[in-house]
Amino acid sequence: MSNNALRETAGRDEHASTDAESTTAVRLAGVTHEYGSGGRRSSDDRTVTALRDVTFDVQTGEIVGLEGPSGSGKSTILHAVSGLLVPSEGSVELLGTDLTNGSERERTRLRRNHVGIVFQRFHLLPSLSARANVALPLVQAGVDRSTRRNRAESLLEQVGLGDRIDHLPGELSGGERQRVAIARALVTDPDVIVADEPTGELDTATGADVLGLLTDIGRDRALLVASHDHSTLGVADRVVTLRDGRVVDRGE
Repeated sequence: MSNNALRETAGRDEHASTDAESTTAVRLAGVTHEYGSGGRRSSDDRTVTALRDVTFDVQTGEIVGLEGPSGSGKSTILHAVSGLLVPSEGSVELLGTDLTNGSERERTRLRRNHVGIVFQRFHLLPSLSARANVALPLVQAGVDRSTRRNRAESLLEQVGLGDRIDHLPGELSGGERQRVAIARALVTDPDVIVADEPTGELDTATGADVLGLLTDIGRDRALLVASHDHSTLGVADRVVTLRDGRVVDRGE
C-alpha cells in the first residue's frame, strides 16, 4: 500500500501546527486522569486513577506500542491523545496544540482533521456499506458526496477490498471489517493514528496482514498502538510499558 496515494488533502485545521521542522506529533506531560472525578481538579474522593504522571512523546514517522495488563491505562492514553477525554491533570499536545485547554469544539475539530482511530471491535455501522462506513468522517467534515465516494473507494481498493465496496459489515469477515476500519481511519488523511488492540479480534494470519498495513501507515505518520499481543507490539519502533497507570519503561 502506497502512503503517497493515501495522503490526500482533507481539510487541515488552521489552528494546528504543521511546521515541517517540528517532528513531535504527540506530547504527554505529567498526565494524570481520575475517572469519576467530574472533571479537572475535582475534589470528589470517589475516583479511580487510570493514569499517574504519564510523560512521553511520539514523533512523526514513529510507531509506538503501549503495553500493559488490562486496567494499566492504555486505552485512556489513546482517548486523551484523540481528544475524547480531558485528563484531570497535565497536558496533551497534538501537533503543537494543547488539547487540555481548548474547548470541546476545538478538540472535535482537531480529532476530525488530524486523528484516525482504529477500534478493537471495528465500530462499523451495520446498516451502511463498506464505502459508506469509510466515507462517514468526510460527511461530518462537510466534504461533497462525489469526493467522499471517490476517496472511500480508492482507500478500499488500497486495503484490498475493491470487490467488497458495497458489502455490509455483516457480509464481511473479521479481517475485512478491520480493513474497512483502517480505511475509515485514513480517509481524512490524519497525521496521527491511534489503534486499540487492532488485531485482538483476528486470527493469526489475518492479524499479520493487518499489521503489515499498520506498518505501512506508520511510515510517515505518528502511530500509537495499544495491545497485549507481542506480535502486534513487534511492529513498534519502541514500546512504552504501563503498570497501574504509570509508565515504567519508555522503551528508549
